[in-house]
Amino acid sequence: MKIYTGRGDEGKTDLRDMSRVSKTSRRIEAYGTVDEANALVGTVRPTGYDDVDEMLRGVQDHLHVLQADFANPDPDEDDPVVRESHTEQLEAWIDELDEELEPLRNFVLPSGSEAGAKLHHARTVVRRAERRAVDLADDEPVNGEAVAYLNRLSDALFTFARVVNARDGVPEDAPDYE
Repeated sequence: MKIYTGRGDEGKTDLRDMSRVSKTSRRIEAYGTVDEANALVGTVRPTGYDDVDEMLRGVQDHLHVLQADFANPDPDEDDPVVRESHTEQLEAWIDELDEELEPLRNFVLPSGSEAGAKLHHARTVVRRAERRAVDLADDEPVNGEAVAYLNRLSDALFTFARVVNARDGVPEDAPDYE
């Protein structure tokens, strides 16, 4: 597989169905932001915690499915798409990790250990990806489960950040509203 093709030199790119669109299209913005989130998740691994690293690896696999889903305006039955099982997996991970956390009583500042802060950063990019997906869905058909997945992923990344910070012994700071 050749890394460069030159096909994008004039500002267009191919979707999965080989249709050509502008690199500034809403669809490209949506799956490009998912790609950015995936790369940020990759900067966190390894966290030093095997269970969290395994979950993050799963998230990265899911995000590749999500990119393929967004890159395909009309998927066939055998094309990769985000399914309810992907979202349910996130919920199971959240529930599992939430058991070791103190109950959340207030907002927390997005900070902490190096891994915790990176997970908070990834969470904010996932929120942007979700906004891009909702914007895309305003004009084009989009898999609703993919949007739900992004919403739940931001919750998962928040939980992962809290767990990593707790395990690293880094306290959570609440914001001051002074």
